[in-house]
Amino acid sequence: MSMRKPDIEESWWQVIRGEFEKEYFSELKGFLVNEKSTYRIFPPGKKIFSAFNYTPFDQLKAVILGQDPYHGYGQANGLCFSVSPGIRQPPSLQNIFKELQRDLGYTIPQSGDLSPWAHQGVLLLNTVLTVREKQPGSHKNRGWENFTDAVIRTISDKKENTVFILWGKFAQSKKELIDASKHFILEAAHPSPYSADNGFFGCRHFSKTNELLSSVGKDPIDWQLA
Repeated sequence: MSMRKPDIEESWWQVIRGEFEKEYFSELKGFLVNEKSTYRIFPPGKKIFSAFNYTPFDQLKAVILGQDPYHGYGQANGLCFSVSPGIRQPPSLQNIFKELQRDLGYTIPQSGDLSPWAHQGVLLLNTVLTVREKQPGSHKNRGWENFTDAVIRTISDKKENTVFILWGKFAQSKKELIDASKHFILEAAHPSPYSADNGFFGCRHFSKTNELLSSVGKDPIDWQLA
């Protein structure tokens, strides 16, 4: 019996479809069904795979790794660090915009919607794709990490010259999944208010990403947001 294709973009489906057939993913689905019957879960079901649907595998240029989705009502939209238009910008996102201004001189955007980056080939990937309302980390170690580790490995194996942007110790712990001989890795402190002054501010990762992409003949990212 063939499995029903999840709501995920076709070029991603072609390279990671095997993950959806593994036992851990079946257990993860069961866990999520139970969670939804008792708690409010973010992001909404249709947005769980937004990072993949906004950034097709065959158009991927860069990866920004987050941890788990925002846990406040209306915040999480399936893209790490991003919030939908009209939603107040969380502190980490405000710091990302401060660094963007410092690095490239851009005006700090009014909206926290990062989908324009995703549409240009920046995969905004959380390592855990769901969360229980007001309970950060509540869906850790339930199977999502198996899935997103496989995604990172697949990018490392099947692509070349991707820029991996790793902010904070947790994102940097995924470095071992990346072949540094064929990809670029940029590391800095996390943009959280607790750590941004320890090496996130001044990292210039936006301009550095574009320098790296240009060096291998790829179009740079227009980081400016409306």
